[in-house]
Amino acid sequence: MAKAQSRLYLLILALSSVLFTQTMCTSTKYRLKADKAVANIIQEKQEQALGKADEFSIERPSDILRRRLLIEQDLPYASEASLGADKLKTIEHWPEKDYPKAKPSVDQILSPEADKPLKLSLMQALQVGARNSFEYQSHKEDVFRSALNLDLKRNEFGFTFRGEVESLYKTDSTGKKTVRGTENSAALDLSKTLKGGAKLSTALAVDLAHLLTQGGASSLGIVADATIAIPLLRGSGRHIVTEPLTQAERNVVYAIYEFERFKKTFAVSIASDYLAVLKQLNQVENAAENYRNLIAAARRTRRLTDAGRATEIEVDQAVQKKLSARNRWIVATESYKGRIDSFKSLIGLPPDAEIELDRTELDQLIAPTSKIMADTASEEKSSENRQAPPADATIELVAPGRENAGPLEMDESLAIELGLENRLDLRVAQGKVYDTQRVVVVSADALRAELTLFGKAKLGESRSIATAGLDNAELRTDKGIFSALLTLDLPFERTAERNVYRNSFIVLERAVRDVQKLEDQMKLSIRKRLRDMYESRESLRIQARAVSVAEKRVKSTSLFFEAGRAQVRDLLEAQDALLSAKNGLTAAAVDYRVAELEFQRDTGLLEIDEKGIWQEYTPEEIDNVKD
Repeated sequence: MAKAQSRLYLLILALSSVLFTQTMCTSTKYRLKADKAVANIIQEKQEQALGKADEFSIERPSDILRRRLLIEQDLPYASEASLGADKLKTIEHWPEKDYPKAKPSVDQILSPEADKPLKLSLMQALQVGARNSFEYQSHKEDVFRSALNLDLKRNEFGFTFRGEVESLYKTDSTGKKTVRGTENSAALDLSKTLKGGAKLSTALAVDLAHLLTQGGASSLGIVADATIAIPLLRGSGRHIVTEPLTQAERNVVYAIYEFERFKKTFAVSIASDYLAVLKQLNQVENAAENYRNLIAAARRTRRLTDAGRATEIEVDQAVQKKLSARNRWIVATESYKGRIDSFKSLIGLPPDAEIELDRTELDQLIAPTSKIMADTASEEKSSENRQAPPADATIELVAPGRENAGPLEMDESLAIELGLENRLDLRVAQGKVYDTQRVVVVSADALRAELTLFGKAKLGESRSIATAGLDNAELRTDKGIFSALLTLDLPFERTAERNVYRNSFIVLERAVRDVQKLEDQMKLSIRKRLRDMYESRESLRIQARAVSVAEKRVKSTSLFFEAGRAQVRDLLEAQDALLSAKNGLTAAAVDYRVAELEFQRDTGLLEIDEKGIWQEYTPEEIDNVKD
């Protein structure tokens, strides 16, 4: 008996050691284990959803541009939280000593310098937004959290271990003599849910009862048991049991699709706002030039009036125009400041940071208009030698052709087909229709009767201070308790389940309508972007010609005014026309570029990599996408 008791002592010690080791796992190990599981899931689902696996991490470098600007430009901030989680003071009972920790970036996009504004190109702005934007980071965390949930659902169908160790001091005075002693036990459970619905569990428990009275008797107990529960009607079937897991698997794919869709939308928003800031800057420059010209016009008018060649009324007109020009210049300047502040917030930078945008982005858009203006001047010279048509001649309006159309101005039906094929949010909506169909199936299953088969086997005996005087327990297969139980819950009361089942069809109809609604919205947006490109392209040509005409008008009117053959009002109107034409030209160039990007976004053709940089769509055969 001594040898058997020693072996059981060792068994208790081994079980206790295993359980103690499990409880001593550090918080860091748990976090890293979760990160590894999520990384594997995201890589797997990226391959499934996108056909490729990109680098994915929610751990941002600690020295992101936002923090460096706060420090390098000496900007005010409220607390350590403004700089990042790694700068927070460690509070009492914090589980990880070195986390969150500083993590320098391996590829610095920009290096701000003290007392100098930071200059950003459009491509750099896209990368800065991907790293610094609050919204961008939240969308990445949504993907991570969906993968965490899937890891939990998968774990529910894996082997689950549970262990515990107890030590109890006990006094029993219910008998003739008071008995004191200790009851020490260790238990290890193993359970698993099968995807067909059956639930299995096994347990091994070892205990030692030791009396502190009556000679110090002691006895070891050992108990092994196994149970199984098999649903036969309601709740049975792989498609019913694994439904939460199936939905969790699909939710990760949806999160990846939604993140990819967000990246496209976010990149176009950055480009649109970037160009809008430059457009506003151009309006500031145009307003400033117009203001200078009107100051000069007012001075010339005063000199002509003093010479008796103009009236005081014309002087007042010039002064009024000058004051209006000053107001437009101030309004344009302040609007520019507001625009660039909003842009900084969009890409996650402090609004009070000093940054500048690269003007060449706008110059490249306007550069092609120089040819249009040159052609306009040439046409006007040749028209001077042509006789004007009679006033009563028939006037035929000629619609713009497609000879100057851009490569993305494709046939409408082809554009819609591309959108139906590539829009990831449409895939999500279509997937949710299938999800709601499965909900109908699961809801119908809940209406059935519940029939469950239980089985249980138990070997060995436990020990307490009341049985401490008995011999040590043994596991013997010929001495056990075996039982089977069959339970039937008839479906007499299923009101709640009935209502859930009926509601599932309503949810299905809504999911179908969501697909139809999104499809219509997609078609509307694609058709609108094609019209926007068409309109902006023609507006660009018109405004380029208008600038050419307005510049010529200002020059000729200035000469006539100096010669006394034109009134100051004519000169002022010519200056206004030139300002309007220049602003219109910039607006048309920006609008066309934004329409191109929005078209690629709305058709799902724009590709964004993990750094936030886009890859634009280029039709393989231009002739196939034009009439």
